[in-house]
Amino acid sequence: MRNACALVVAGLVLAAPSAAPAATLDQVVRDLEEAYSRMLDLRAEFTQTAFNKSLNQTIPAEGTVYLKKGGKLRWEYKEPTPQAIVSDGKKLWVYTPALNQVNVGDAPEALAGPAGSFLAGLGRLRAEFSVRFLNPARPQDIDGHWVLDLTPKQPLPTLARLVLVVDAETWEVRQAVVYDAFENTVTMRFTKVAINSSLPDGLFTFVAPKGVATVPLR
Repeated sequence: MRNACALVVAGLVLAAPSAAPAATLDQVVRDLEEAYSRMLDLRAEFTQTAFNKSLNQTIPAEGTVYLKKGGKLRWEYKEPTPQAIVSDGKKLWVYTPALNQVNVGDAPEALAGPAGSFLAGLGRLRAEFSVRFLNPARPQDIDGHWVLDLTPKQPLPTLARLVLVVDAETWEVRQAVVYDAFENTVTMRFTKVAINSSLPDGLFTFVAPKGVATVPLR
């Protein structure tokens, strides 16, 4: 579930120059799209809680995420098990040190859509998603953040619904909740966000350490 979630939520963090809180859904969507259109890359620390409904099991995780236009991503999990999920937009590497192996394959088509290419996808929010406030009667939470409920117009098994909590002043996404087709959820919280820091392309390729087995990704 971790791998799919990493691809789905690869890009649900953003920041933009401060702006006055928007008063309507249309204004919030417009400001959000403008923020994504200006973003070239980002780095953030994250905490994650994945809930598997069929097993009634919750698994926490944490690490650092790097994202860049063109479907480039790098998720580095520190807990509970070290793992790196890396893509240059064409190839995908999943490195698991505990198994001493890296799985390699073509990047899934999902990376070309709103899930992976978040700068393009959420830069066209209305084109990619049906958007509403989670609670139209009270569109902001107790902290004053906008809470948006997004349904992809072309749902994936790994992305049936997405709830974003967006800072009304900085436009950082404070939290993202991903729902898949089986009612499993992944809740991610983002901190220490750095935008447009000129992340090098080399960060989004993976060279296996000596002795690590290479296994086709299935």
